[in-house]
Amino acid sequence: MHLDVHDLREFYYRSPLGRAAQKVVRDELVQLWPKATRETVVGYGFAVPLLRPFLTDARRVIGLMPGPQGVMPWPADAPNVSVLCEDTLWPVASGVVDKLVLMHGLETSEHPLALLDECWRVLAPQGRAVFIVPNRAGLWSRSDRTPFGFGRPYSLGQLEQQLRDTGLIPTHTLSTLYQPPSSRRIWRKMAGAMERSGRHLPLFTAGGVLMVEVTKQVPQPKRPGLTEAVKKPLRVLEGMGGPVVKPV
Repeated sequence: MHLDVHDLREFYYRSPLGRAAQKVVRDELVQLWPKATRETVVGYGFAVPLLRPFLTDARRVIGLMPGPQGVMPWPADAPNVSVLCEDTLWPVASGVVDKLVLMHGLETSEHPLALLDECWRVLAPQGRAVFIVPNRAGLWSRSDRTPFGFGRPYSLGQLEQQLRDTGLIPTHTLSTLYQPPSSRRIWRKMAGAMERSGRHLPLFTAGGVLMVEVTKQVPQPKRPGLTEAVKKPLRVLEGMGGPVVKPV
């Protein structure tokens, strides 16, 4: 079940906790991808808060928002690049996306495997994608005060296996958001120190969010089941005889 775009906008742009979470995740993404010169960058779900650093040098930036979530104009200070789309039918040509970011998209989708197939389809052969999902072991997935408390949380093993099954090969993994999902002033003051310490102290080993960077495996592995079954023609009239002509 997708979250409502108005609730997501209020969290990331109006609340101190949401702005802090946006900065932490965006900084990690920029460390992975310092620039996107003359590249096509696409975000799906509610990834637009992370895409602003790429607006200046990317050839094209597109923010895809699923229909059940709703869409909002973005960015507010420039021509709109956000588009409403279906979960598994994106208005993007195959093999053209250099960088793809999913946030609040995979864990809330009713068709996660079909969604991953669509990610594989649009990625360029040398393209890269980052999946940002709630960490099953973290505090953020246990609180419904933030968007990371909705949908299916993942363990790292679960996420990596699902990605590999779709032909998306993990190349880099990390967790972040070690600060608690609380708007209390004392936690807001300690947030920076907790993020810096999170990767080094055993107390903070489980960040609230998992980030997995992947590359595209060519060709895509075939998965058994409905995806292949529906491609086979239905022979509902097989075995029936031809038309019978009665004498006049």
